[in-house]
Amino acid sequence: MDATTVKIGFLGFGNMASAIADGWLMAGTVPAEHLYACAKRYDALRERTGTRGMQACATAEELVDAVDIVVVAIKPYLIETVLPPLAERLAGKVVVSVAAGWTSERYEAVIPGVHHISTMPNTPVAVCEGLVAFEQANTLTPEEHALITALFEPLGTVVEVETRLMSVAGTIGGCTPAFIAMMIEALADAAVKYGIPRATAYTMVSQAVAGTARLQLATGAHPGAMKDAVCSPGGTTIRGVAELERAGMRSAFIRAIDAIEG
Repeated sequence: MDATTVKIGFLGFGNMASAIADGWLMAGTVPAEHLYACAKRYDALRERTGTRGMQACATAEELVDAVDIVVVAIKPYLIETVLPPLAERLAGKVVVSVAAGWTSERYEAVIPGVHHISTMPNTPVAVCEGLVAFEQANTLTPEEHALITALFEPLGTVVEVETRLMSVAGTIGGCTPAFIAMMIEALADAAVKYGIPRATAYTMVSQAVAGTARLQLATGAHPGAMKDAVCSPGGTTIRGVAELERAGMRSAFIRAIDAIEG
């Protein structure tokens, strides 16, 4: 199997599953006709898969029988109910989890012997600018691991983390888009306050954010050094930075993560 021939099924087709599918389609990683999905509301599912050229399955059994890789994208509390009856059908398949809180050890308890890996993607995978955390502990063969890596790398950046760090990795990757969106909205509001049309303000701020992130990734520069490079002595930027420090911006971001992980 390789990315162009493998058949992949989404068990659940909510926001994260559809984001992954959209990323694969945008990148040309997987042909649309090789993507399958199953969800509770079949009529709505047919519409959502149809617009993408994907295949809709009426039951979980039909989905598993049709594919090589099963992406578990149902609500975490449903896994212990949904997966055990599928265990025999899953033999010989690869299970990729995107469910929060479900580590390799937990999957071994409900589908022992099935090859699986737990991952935590974020929604920017839809435009191939995502972050995908892989749990280091998994039951894949080296060939299967290479295939899953080849599938997810076109969606952005793939990192591997220890099991004990999966929760915070999912929080950083999954929640940061919401925090950054709030920042974009606030800075755009400030631009509108001073007369820039809102659509233009969103474009300007989003591009500034995207460009800064790409620059850091490309150079590996310390974020503090990047900030210093823009802050001329006695200049405008350092005055803004000082006000953000006074408002507690850094500690607010840290406390947001603490609120989730604590």
